[in-house]
Amino acid sequence: MRTLVAALLVLGCGIVSRADTFAYVSLAKDKKIAVYKVEATSGALTHVADAACEGEPGALVANPARTLLFASLRPEGKLIAFRIDPMVGMLKHMNTVEAGPDPAQLSTDKEGRFLLAAYYVAGKVTVHAIEKDGSLRARPVQSLPTADKAHAILLDPANRYAFVPHTGPNAIFQFAFNAATGELTPGNPPKLATPENTGPRHIAFHPQLDIAYIDNEQGSSVTAYRFDRIEGSLTALQTISTLPSEFKQRNACAEIKIHPTGRFLYVSNRGHDSIARFQVEDRSGELTALGQTPTEKTPRSFDLDPSGKFLYVCGEATDRLVAYRIDQETGGLMQTATYSVGKTPWWVAVVDVPR
Repeated sequence: MRTLVAALLVLGCGIVSRADTFAYVSLAKDKKIAVYKVEATSGALTHVADAACEGEPGALVANPARTLLFASLRPEGKLIAFRIDPMVGMLKHMNTVEAGPDPAQLSTDKEGRFLLAAYYVAGKVTVHAIEKDGSLRARPVQSLPTADKAHAILLDPANRYAFVPHTGPNAIFQFAFNAATGELTPGNPPKLATPENTGPRHIAFHPQLDIAYIDNEQGSSVTAYRFDRIEGSLTALQTISTLPSEFKQRNACAEIKIHPTGRFLYVSNRGHDSIARFQVEDRSGELTALGQTPTEKTPRSFDLDPSGKFLYVCGEATDRLVAYRIDQETGGLMQTATYSVGKTPWWVAVVDVPR
């Protein structure tokens, strides 16, 4: 009898923990978010459905529980909340709130209580409370002016500090975060200046080390920063180019992602139209360039699946999405498929949705 009960408990735990993977693609000019099922072994995508939007969707982010998906409508200056259907990955619209001109990037806190946004045109950041039903509270907890071209906002792994790279003034704003209230207060120092024509854009934290990586839009490079988790500040450690030495044409970096193991880092090049690959030293966090993998024209956004087996890149200028298999030993990318997804794919987010 005990054996039967134990077996049932194990089976029950397996059911509870089971997750299907879905890729969500913002199609700006189609004014919708396309939903794709990700096949676990091959990484192949199957179109499931589309979620209509009342404007042009851009940035996407799921909450930590992977039950909700949030989107920005950049030209319209709005934020949308969706509930994810755990069985088929489809999106149910919860509500839309006014936000401000051009919300460029979104993130949530680690407890899933607040949605944070950085605004490229408005030059500010906001924090919205997430209601228990998954909708966004209309009035933000906070709206703070920062500077021109705020491009991203991300909390550290401990949920204590927020960092906001700006491509305009070549600066990274630093904040302390109150996880109970959602409020941001200026850090010490409140702003970190970067060299002229750097253009810090997006940020990724190492999963084990106290290191943050920020790609530089104008600088066509990535900088590794030592993260002081007591003071909540960043100190530049290393800057390395995302381009081959012989490339002299115009380029602008866009997205940055780190492999779940922390062994590899990836940055997209718009102009060279490639994904730059880096080896991450396991103790110092310093980077070694591994080369570039060609991709579609204007790779604004890309994402890794949570298992770290596959990487998906949006070709903003070609209306296609490319799938790659990641070599777990070398970090290399092997192209497996190309999908015509719709007009102007601005963002892709790959989410494990628990059933």
